[in-house]
Amino acid sequence: MSASHGHGHGHLVTFDPTESEPDRHAATEPRGRAVRIGIGGPVGSGKTALVAALTRALGARLRLAVVTNDIYTTEDADFLRRNAVLAPERIEAVQTGCCPHTAIRDDITANLDAVELLEERFGDLDLVLVESGGDNLTAVFSRGLVDRQIFVVDVAGGDKVPRKGGPGVTTADLLVINKVDLAPLVGADLDVMTSDAHRMRGELPVIAQSLVADPAATDVADWVLAQVAAVRTRV
Repeated sequence: MSASHGHGHGHLVTFDPTESEPDRHAATEPRGRAVRIGIGGPVGSGKTALVAALTRALGARLRLAVVTNDIYTTEDADFLRRNAVLAPERIEAVQTGCCPHTAIRDDITANLDAVELLEERFGDLDLVLVESGGDNLTAVFSRGLVDRQIFVVDVAGGDKVPRKGGPGVTTADLLVINKVDLAPLVGADLDVMTSDAHRMRGELPVIAQSLVADPAATDVADWVLAQVAAVRTRV
C-alpha cells in the first residue's frame, strides 16, 4: 500500500493489487498438459457467451474442454451443453458453494480436479477454458490454476468500470470490453472506457467487442491461439 498527498483533501491511498490480492499457489509449467486460460468478470458481463463463441471458433483447430463455475447451480455448463458448443462430456461444472473467487484463487482444488478429470478423459487436450462464476473487480485466477487469464467487463456496467481498477482490470493478461453495441443505449462513452482501460493497464492488451457484430469473437480467438502457441513454445 502506498499513500500520496491530495490537494488539501487529506491522503490519497492506493493499493498494489499484488499485495492486496496475494496468490497462494505457485505457477506450474504446462509440460505434458493442456494450456489453461481463465475467463473471469462481473455477473452478466458475457463470460459464458464468450466461452461459447471461442469454442465454436476454435473447436476445429484445437482439442478443447471447458470448466465452468457457479455458486449453487450448473447453469453455465447447462447453457453450453444446450447450445452444443462442445460434446457434453467435454464440459465439467464446479459448484463453488461460496464466492466464486474463492474457488479460482484461494482454494483451487475443485477446479484443478475438474481440469485433471478432463485431461484424463481426453488425453492430449490443447486448451482448457476455465470460466469463473460472476464476481467483482478483484476476481483474478491463481497462476497455480491457469496460465493466462481474460477479464471481461461490459458497457452496461458504465464507462467508469475500467478506471475503478482492481486486479481484474489491471493485471489480467487480456481485458475484454464486451457488448459495445449497447453503448449508445446505456449512455456509455466507449472512447472514455477504452482510453481509461489502456491507461490503467499500460502495455497489457484491451479488446473491445460485440458478439452481435462478431459472433466468432475473432480478436479474442486470435489472442487465445497466440497464447497457446506461446506457452507451448516456452516449454
